[in-house]
Amino acid sequence: MDFAMELPGTYYALYVLNLGATETILGMIGFASFLVLAAVQFPGGYLADKFGRRWLVSSMTFGVAFCYILFAIAPSWHFILLGTVLMSLCLIYQPALMSMVADSVPSERRGMGFGIIMLITSASTTPGPLVAGILYNQFGLDLGMRIGYGIVVASFFVAAFLRLLLQETLISNPRRPSFNEIVRSYPVALKESFGVWKKLHPSMFYVFLSGVVGTFGFAAAQLYFVVYAVEELHIDKAVWPLILTVLFVTMIALAVPMGKVVDKFNRKVPILVAYALMGVAMLLFVYGDLLRLFIALVLVGVAQTMMNAAFGALQTDLTPRAQRGKVTGCMNFANNILMALGSLTGGILYEHVHPQVPFFLALLFTIPPFIITLALVHEPQKREE
Repeated sequence: MDFAMELPGTYYALYVLNLGATETILGMIGFASFLVLAAVQFPGGYLADKFGRRWLVSSMTFGVAFCYILFAIAPSWHFILLGTVLMSLCLIYQPALMSMVADSVPSERRGMGFGIIMLITSASTTPGPLVAGILYNQFGLDLGMRIGYGIVVASFFVAAFLRLLLQETLISNPRRPSFNEIVRSYPVALKESFGVWKKLHPSMFYVFLSGVVGTFGFAAAQLYFVVYAVEELHIDKAVWPLILTVLFVTMIALAVPMGKVVDKFNRKVPILVAYALMGVAMLLFVYGDLLRLFIALVLVGVAQTMMNAAFGALQTDLTPRAQRGKVTGCMNFANNILMALGSLTGGILYEHVHPQVPFFLALLFTIPPFIITLALVHEPQKREE
């Protein structure tokens, strides 16, 4: 799935603009996507904790595969919008999948566990931009992207069948809820997801708060990396996949060492360093040339590797197993709301104010989460199993 998604992901923004969208419409598509994704996180987390993880993950992956067909055949950006919204509905399985991962990693090896997951993800993703570049050179932007999405559809169906082999990690005899149970679960899910914070270590709230604040800033710039690089910095479209590949190579190289550091020494310090590196990367990108873009993407890779290993381990340390679905759902809800607002804000700022402003906004929003983490987040004396 990771390899396949990175194929069209390399030129996604340019593809949508080529289908008649503007930068603001691109932001609106992101806004709609993350808004719908946020709406399904509460029931996703509640259902994962009440009925088990496996059924939700395996069944909804088939739904995502069908949604990508709309991306491959899209005659206009409206199909991208429809496909994105439907796919976000299917991603109700996210809290279940993330909880399944957390359940499966022992407390003393969590940094390494999340590091290895990052290693596998980065290794499988790395060829994606290079293949996307080959498709672009051979078939052009439009046909190359459609072929890329065709590969995504096929890959997701294969992944969906593989996920039927997953083993349940929470409940001995899980059952699938009926459609009526799913609908009726929403108000209960809301109540329990908000109420779960009273049962957690106080630092967990500040971990949550720092994460969502940083998410808003990064979301404002994320969609426009390739657009800014091509249109403002005049980087050749064929070179962009090479720049993007550096990001994944960096993450591969650091995944295991960073996991060991997180397990042996500290969870909090790598998170602080990650926020600082992300701020520097944004500054290099704004005033970039070819060399600075390579350096900026290396720094982003280092920051993401640190953040994923340390943040995932710390969140799991602070959250009891029986509450992980609800906590993940609640965090995903807030993150997606902020991603939605960030995407919309970034699009408006890029098109109507100045193309550099979304990146400065991303830089600015690394400061509050750094301060929150430094002052208010404390690692627990006893980690949750």
